[in-house]
Amino acid sequence: MTLRLNQVIALEKGVKTTAESGLTQAYHQLEKVQLFHGQERSYRPKDDDDGDQYPAEPVKLQLRVPDVLTDTAEQLTRLFDVTATKDAGNQLAAADIEVDGVTIVSAVPVTTLLALEKKLVDLATFVSKLPVTDQAENWTWDADSLCWKADTAQTIKTKKIPRNHVKAPATDKHPAQVEVFTEDVLIGTWSTTKLSGAVSAAQKRSLLERVKKLQQAVKVAREKANMTEAADVHIGAQIFNYLQWT
Repeated sequence: MTLRLNQVIALEKGVKTTAESGLTQAYHQLEKVQLFHGQERSYRPKDDDDGDQYPAEPVKLQLRVPDVLTDTAEQLTRLFDVTATKDAGNQLAAADIEVDGVTIVSAVPVTTLLALEKKLVDLATFVSKLPVTDQAENWTWDADSLCWKADTAQTIKTKKIPRNHVKAPATDKHPAQVEVFTEDVLIGTWSTTKLSGAVSAAQKRSLLERVKKLQQAVKVAREKANMTEAADVHIGAQIFNYLQWT
């Protein structure tokens, strides 16, 4: 019998849960040693005709180690077989990653596709955190500096120069009345060119779109690879035969 790999993966979850539950139950049974012991106890008087009679005192045997071993082996055998079937199918399952009809990577193993799908989630988060250039500025790429440069802005530099204003000239009776004030005098010009190592908003948007397209393509490829047919593999019986389990 053959199943598609995605069916085997879904089947394995239930089988694993059942096997783990059964093994836990078996552990608990083994801890209750008294359940593995019983007895047959009866009384016979010395004088069959005149002696006192006592009822039998049997203790029922509730568990047998061979039964526990058999039940455990059955559940684990099924788990071993399903897991081996899944892993054998994984060795054969592969698919191309295609974006907009173009094959990006060929014959990628399904296990790689699964890992890639998870990692691309982190990559999308990473790209979403990239800083972008200030859209209020006009940026130009400078190949020499390997960064963005904004248009150069000019600003003046001034200096406060003290000045005197004679309000009233001096006379033979009074000194001159002088008012002291400062005047802003142009002494130079600042030229400022902002630099940025960020990306443009358009670049960030384009990169994020590509990551999302790739995410979708990997998901499609993984689903396609999981449609691979997986032939039943049986290894559990050989394992327990070697162990001489029962």
